[in-house]
Amino acid sequence: TSPDLHPGNMMSGKSLLLKVILLGDGGVGKSSLMNRYVTDRFDSQSFHTIGVEFLNRDLEVDGRLVTLQIWDTAGQERFKSLRTPFYRGADCCLLTFAVNDLQSFQNLGCWKKEFMYYSDVKDPERFPFVVLGNKIDMERREVGEDEARAWCEENGCCPYFETSAKDDTNVTAAFEAAVREVLAAEDQIDHALLSSTIDLHGNRKTSRASCC
Repeated sequence: TSPDLHPGNMMSGKSLLLKVILLGDGGVGKSSLMNRYVTDRFDSQSFHTIGVEFLNRDLEVDGRLVTLQIWDTAGQERFKSLRTPFYRGADCCLLTFAVNDLQSFQNLGCWKKEFMYYSDVKDPERFPFVVLGNKIDMERREVGEDEARAWCEENGCCPYFETSAKDDTNVTAAFEAAVREVLAAEDQIDHALLSSTIDLHGNRKTSRASCC
């Protein structure tokens, strides 16, 4: 790690590995979002993902170095047995639909349930989700922004971003929001651990949450 990086970085300049997973119907643009964010490329001829793929990107968010491991999953039902084992260990889930595909929006609840069932997260109530309404570059919409935001409010007040992998709209903001959601959740856990791990001499023992 370069020595001239921001001195306030977490763990003395060491990078925190965070695993985020993209879930949603096939064809909503999950692979395109991942590739746009990591490689800054868009391929209009991309094929459906088979199983899972992942890419890494290093970034700094609010003074913390993070290695974001982004997992892209196949949305088709026939690939369910291939994708679900990879839900475990995820730090954040990006529920993705296409604004020009009403069915993909209506299926968000099913995707959330599937993730919670197979991921075995320790604190389901606090687990961070971010919702992405992709393909806002398309002229025809079937899902309004207000409708999407209302769903997010009813499902744990998830952050919502309208994105376009093609035009590179809000892609970086969405992934950085996922990182902030995870860091905020881990800060809460660390605070609880620190307040409960005071030894006999009254010294606080620093606790480090494992990240994957």
